[in-house]
Amino acid sequence: MSLLNQISRLVRDPHPSHVFELSEAGVAYAQPGNGRPGEPGFAPFEPGTLVVSPVEDNLHKADAATIVLKNVAPLDHSRKRRRAALILPDYAARVSVLDFDSFPSSSDEQLSLIRFRLKKTLPFDIDSAAVSYHAQPAEKGAPIEVVAVIVALEIIARYEALFRAINFHPGEVTTSALSALQLCPPATRADAVNVVAKLSAKTLTVMVLRGETLKLFRCVALEDVTEEQILAVLQPTFSYVEDELAAPADMLTLCGFPPGALSGLHYKKETLRSSWGSPGAFNAGLLGYLEGARN
Repeated sequence: MSLLNQISRLVRDPHPSHVFELSEAGVAYAQPGNGRPGEPGFAPFEPGTLVVSPVEDNLHKADAATIVLKNVAPLDHSRKRRRAALILPDYAARVSVLDFDSFPSSSDEQLSLIRFRLKKTLPFDIDSAAVSYHAQPAEKGAPIEVVAVIVALEIIARYEALFRAINFHPGEVTTSALSALQLCPPATRADAVNVVAKLSAKTLTVMVLRGETLKLFRCVALEDVTEEQILAVLQPTFSYVEDELAAPADMLTLCGFPPGALSGLHYKKETLRSSWGSPGAFNAGLLGYLEGARN
């Protein structure tokens, strides 16, 4: 789908030579070449190397992470930095869908308005954060829905420094779930509602799409990965769909769940798919990015 290409990323440059998705489990990676995506791979981290948080340094063992990255993308001793796309864990960032009756035309005024709306909802200082946003298409007279992506500058700087130390320029930065949207099955109708649930270790990300419009985004750190805790997040989401969108969900799309999971939810279920097979808990963002590069 086109949403990934529409949402402005936190940092953006063209034509990366490498793509990396980081998680607590390790790094999923690919090396595109000749304008075409390369084969994806995965290299694990030792436990405790990366601990995802929106407010604290994520890289607890930066030296250990550097060793793994050097193995999957060896230094080429060139003075010119290699361009990389960097996909962050969902819980390292905050994604919000904001609605406005009117939205300024000036980018400075837009950013100021978004920062004002978000100021009291974040666990970190909005004035010390990278903010990217995209105003989704809206019908005439309808509220304007803006997708905003926010990461504390201290968090994103540490990730970028990890790659700069091995001669990369992280010219594109996004998050796993937003990138994985490229893998969602196409909407059967313009008003079809798809609830997407993505499980990565103890992080559950839930997105609600109506057609290709993102209506809701939630990212929750679970205490334990049990069906009870997952349903405690999903059930209010389905209630939101019926109350706010005035229709039941048409589909539940899963990623990172074992086969047969959530069998008690009586919705049509799909799984994310890619040209490289079914995405898992730690590479859905990477495969979504590569899928988008093919289109």
